[in-house]
Amino acid sequence: MELSDLQVFVVVARTGGITRAAAELHTVQSSISARMAGLERELGAILLRRHARGVALTAAGEQFFGYAQRITSLADEARRAVRDDRPCGPLRIGAMETTAGIRLPPVLESYTAAWPDVDLSVLTGPTESLVALVKDHALDGVLVAGPVNDEDLHEEEVFTEEMVVITALRHRDLDDALRGPNGPRLLVFRAGCSYRRRLEAVVRARGVEPKVLDYGTIEGILGCVAAGLGITMLPRALAEHSGLRHRLRLHRMAPADATVTTVFVRRRDAHVTMALKEFRRHLHAAADHSALESSQVAL
Repeated sequence: MELSDLQVFVVVARTGGITRAAAELHTVQSSISARMAGLERELGAILLRRHARGVALTAAGEQFFGYAQRITSLADEARRAVRDDRPCGPLRIGAMETTAGIRLPPVLESYTAAWPDVDLSVLTGPTESLVALVKDHALDGVLVAGPVNDEDLHEEEVFTEEMVVITALRHRDLDDALRGPNGPRLLVFRAGCSYRRRLEAVVRARGVEPKVLDYGTIEGILGCVAAGLGITMLPRALAEHSGLRHRLRLHRMAPADATVTTVFVRRRDAHVTMALKEFRRHLHAAADHSALESSQVAL
């Protein structure tokens, strides 16, 4: 089994088509098709199902894809490890939407200025899906709500966020927002978001069963909250910097519910490249600066 065949298979599976894979790999479709056919013969299983729009993975293909991803990722990691004398090459970071909005910009600004040879990419998503991606070697590190408590992962505390419940300005307090005739609507990110789970727990603790509406963006959530369509929970720093701040009311919560720690998570068994080491250094420098600003405001 050739490593190059596995690399091609991963691209085909990811792009969902022979034509798209050929374009990305700068080769011809016939070469891709021949490689995939040879791989299927060697494995004795059909990996790809052809259809009018491209290809889809069969059950065997789905199972094989995870192994192929891990093998190709480890090969890339091995190459980086033996020539890793300065930050360069790919660095794949994941972050919650809220963290990407309020905490990452200064980190990315300083990091990319210092190390322009690093091919940095950032993927946003909910905590559960980001943790799964770092475990599958698809991301080098992720910023998620902690603690994660997974023995395969190393996690380090970075930021501490004060969480607030956010309602339309007309609601005097949270109980007022929960008294609607049809019950409260929680406007939240999709399943797997730790903030969503926390808000659901806060509302249920008050004896109310909420209706949940999924949104894909912070702007969409805050816009609908300002319009009185429901409530949400987000970091105070994010809400206070929103252009809709004058139409929102922020409600403090009990100390046990109000604090969330953002942690940086990576695989314990993965090689820590120079690019990743420097990213962590810039990340902690930004965290220290943020903590200093918060303490000065408190004074």
